[in-house]
Amino acid sequence: MQRIRLRYTKRGRLRFTSHRDFQRAFERALRRAEVPMAYSAGFTPHPKVSYANAAPTGTGSEAEYLEIALTETRDPDTLRELLNESMPSGLDIVDAVESRTSGLADRLTGSVWELRLDGVEPADAERAAEAFRAAEVVEVQRRAKNGMRTFDARAAVVSLEAIASDEAISHDADRPTDQPCAILRLVVRHVTPAVRPDDVLSGLRAVADLAPPVAAAVTRLAQGLLDDETGTVTDPLAPDREAATAPLENQGAAAAAAKVPATEGPA
Repeated sequence: MQRIRLRYTKRGRLRFTSHRDFQRAFERALRRAEVPMAYSAGFTPHPKVSYANAAPTGTGSEAEYLEIALTETRDPDTLRELLNESMPSGLDIVDAVESRTSGLADRLTGSVWELRLDGVEPADAERAAEAFRAAEVVEVQRRAKNGMRTFDARAAVVSLEAIASDEAISHDADRPTDQPCAILRLVVRHVTPAVRPDDVLSGLRAVADLAPPVAAAVTRLAQGLLDDETGTVTDPLAPDREAATAPLENQGAAAAAAKVPATEGPA
């Protein structure tokens, strides 16, 4: 059985696609591309697709990941092209590698997010970010199944800064352009409960009274293993590429080295 790992995007208006909607579109593309999928056992078999840490509905993303299991060997790049022919524009599969290591989900320990705040002056956003960074604890509330839950949004934020608009990576053509616009870039550690970009926005409102007049456009730029020393997020598919090019006698060692436990704890 061959396993292929894919990175896909949610761009433009397709950021409003729910995870269930994406699942339906992806499984339809698998059928149209005649991918030789492996199926689960049981009364109602399902294609073996493993999704990892999907972004919330309403947020864009350049770094969503999944893994599929095949009954026949296929070239990852060819498979990616075939699937893209049947996927809606905006839900684009941008990378594909053969799985040669274990623990993909364990390597998703941090995310880089970009928040576009239309109607907010960049100087105001920078002051709010500075106040957030200076706080030891930033308590926010989120509605859960059992009612409102209060938790600290500060500990999971590794970095938060305002950047110039020309440094922004994400651009939404349907967003207003005739008003001030601030861009925030943040790196968030994956913890439990998860701290999401909207939680950070709630924290900015709490510590600095920053309240954008319109909903923020949120995009995940990267997702992978968080390097605590540098505060950067590395490509989670890199170990698979390295294992593919390593000499045969070194592939076992490369696979073992890729078994990285999830990082937890405060920034």
